[in-house]
Amino acid sequence: MSVREILVWPHPRLEAVCTPVEAVTDDIRTLAADMLDTMYAAPGRGLAAPQIGELLRMFVMDTTWKDGDRSPVVCINPDILDRSEERGSADEGCLSIPGVTATVVRPSSVRMVWTDLDGLVHDAWLTGFAALCVQHELDHLDGIVTLDRVDDAQRAAILAAYEGQP
Repeated sequence: MSVREILVWPHPRLEAVCTPVEAVTDDIRTLAADMLDTMYAAPGRGLAAPQIGELLRMFVMDTTWKDGDRSPVVCINPDILDRSEERGSADEGCLSIPGVTATVVRPSSVRMVWTDLDGLVHDAWLTGFAALCVQHELDHLDGIVTLDRVDDAQRAAILAAYEGQP
């Protein structure tokens, strides 16, 4: 397929709430392939449709490919049904905010439901990095970026570093 341009914050499309995908069509399959090509080329572990300008509730991820074989996942109309009470913090990077990381506190595990490219519905508990990744990508579908998940002091420091980049 093809590698698409990744929008960079503060692009307004990154603040938009995305609309549900109505049906898994050939256009959606092509979009998913483009998103995977773009994610791998970036190189990232997750990419949401609004990051390439498509305001649809869809993201792709592959949390293990940098450690071995590729295991891509396409999540259409994902929704978190439950979250663990246990929280963990991690340094999150974002392909739309290149060169900076933010320490974000999130639930350590989540139960998510999504549809795949075959129209099959999945319902699974995700833990570890996969749980963090899906929460990050779902944020994109709701117009939220990592900067919206940190306190004012961390946001100011991140913005100073980000704006100081060439």
